[in-house]
Amino acid sequence: MTDLLTSETTDADLVRRAQAGELDAFEALTSRHEQRVYALAMRMLRQEHDAQDVTQQTFLSVLENLSGFRGEASFSTWLLRIASHAALKIIRKRKGLNTVSLEESTEVSEDFTTIPHPDYIADWRQSPAHLVERNEVRRLLDAALTRLDEKHRLVFLLRDVEGLSVRETAAALDLSEVNVKVRLLRARLQLREELTRVFGDPERQLARLPHAHA
Repeated sequence: MTDLLTSETTDADLVRRAQAGELDAFEALTSRHEQRVYALAMRMLRQEHDAQDVTQQTFLSVLENLSGFRGEASFSTWLLRIASHAALKIIRKRKGLNTVSLEESTEVSEDFTTIPHPDYIADWRQSPAHLVERNEVRRLLDAALTRLDEKHRLVFLLRDVEGLSVRETAAALDLSEVNVKVRLLRARLQLREELTRVFGDPERQLARLPHAHA
């Protein structure tokens, strides 16, 4: 299997070979992506046992449904959709919401007029989405993520951490695209405020200004 995991071997190549019945190709896909799936599940569920279950269930589902994968989206996007649905099943089961979407179980009338103003704004320009790529602040960001409301954390994880589009995030979470955008903005503002307290310069704190939205 080692030769299948070279940088020149694309996911699309491995998918085609796995669909043709090459078990080594499927094992290579699993090896390439299982840590990312586990990390997403751990951030969503925050329990190691549940994250392991989601990872296992995700790749079982991939194996069962790989023949129907047509490549309309990338394999990694398709994989993360499956993983997020598996994690959401556990979240809903914890809350007794087996058949209720996250949108139906929370407010559905969110809009940009309800975005709260941050209490602390300093002259610091980096966004949480950019900082997620920096290893030295991953621990701080993970801690800040745990303090987000679940509905905002899940949107941020799928959209900004995992890179799904707004449409893909909405589909994965059974939300409208408007709600995804509003929740994402709320998550970004809250995370930015928390991280600004660490990285911003209190001497250069700015006065709060109203948010302007198109």
